[in-house]
Amino acid sequence: MRGRNGIIVAIVALALMVGASVQAAEPIRIGAILAVTGPASFLGGPESKTLTMLTEEVNAKGGINGHKVELYIMDSGANPEKAVSFAKQLIEEKKVLAILGPSTSGETMKIKGIAEEGKTILLSCAAAEVIVNPVAKWVFKTPQKDSDAVQAIFNQMKRMKISKIGVLSGNTGFGKAGKGQIEKLAPENGITILASEVYDKTATDLTAEVTKLKADNVQALVNWSIVPAQSIVIKNARQIGFVGPIFQSHGFGNIKYVEAAGPAAEGVIFPAGRLLVADQLSDSNPQKPVLLKYKNDYEKMYKEEASTFGGHAYDAFMILATAIEKSGSTDKEKVRDAIENMRGFVGTGGIFDFSAQDHNGLDIDAFELLTVKNGKFAIY
Repeated sequence: MRGRNGIIVAIVALALMVGASVQAAEPIRIGAILAVTGPASFLGGPESKTLTMLTEEVNAKGGINGHKVELYIMDSGANPEKAVSFAKQLIEEKKVLAILGPSTSGETMKIKGIAEEGKTILLSCAAAEVIVNPVAKWVFKTPQKDSDAVQAIFNQMKRMKISKIGVLSGNTGFGKAGKGQIEKLAPENGITILASEVYDKTATDLTAEVTKLKADNVQALVNWSIVPAQSIVIKNARQIGFVGPIFQSHGFGNIKYVEAAGPAAEGVIFPAGRLLVADQLSDSNPQKPVLLKYKNDYEKMYKEEASTFGGHAYDAFMILATAIEKSGSTDKEKVRDAIENMRGFVGTGGIFDFSAQDHNGLDIDAFELLTVKNGKFAIY
């Protein structure tokens, strides 16, 4: 009987080991809500391609801690209502560990509460500071702060002796948030906003808006937008004879915007992460190897130039993957804690130092001031 019992015990133990092995091999489900099509496709397209590339790369190496990744990309078309529906679907039906994205600030603000309620990690690829200020337990973002972007622009304006400006902004969440930061920070930087115009994200002609600003004798224009209309702003401003400097937000970081504006884009100044000028960086820059690898991998696979926006998705995915590895778990709470305690993570957007008080982890040093030179991005 002892022998038989021993065999039974052995079988039970083996069954438990097999069960544990099967459990360990459970896939990691990751959701992504991205504007793959629609007015913000210059953001969501590169983000979607980046996440697909990284998922294939990770799974080819056996997954994260032995878990393969199952990626669910939902195309919101930059529609906040669709983002809400997809967020609920990913959390309630797909049981995802985390949601990467959305691409836009408006969508992110719409689903922020849903992520909090569902205790699901949200790593937004959108830039507005209100996404993480005030801090929400489950919500993080990878793009740099819009207040730091505004400050970087104002620092340059002071060097150029510019004090009177005109402001244009898109009627999106990103545009509204950036306009708010410009208005908030202008007085303390000695900047006077002589005129301000808000335009529709689907605008195809902004001649009237830039004409009003020019008539107010502004020294420079600042445009805050993520949609294709930001290229139209530049074209129309130059067409009416505005010759002053034109500053763009960090939402200008896709060479397709330059191509759409054509020669009018020459000389535009904007703050951005260092991905766009990776090959121009010093070899001592700790970001350079990460930037070049991502840029080369992406461009080899997709035959198009890497953009800042794809970089935001890269950072979101890799931050999540690193947190899973370091926590040794796929438990939402443990992975969330690992992100919040992550320091010195070298990404495309900068070197991230998260904390309980800072769910973005970047400061103004994450920015490089760039310009357009001969149709290409260059360090200013």
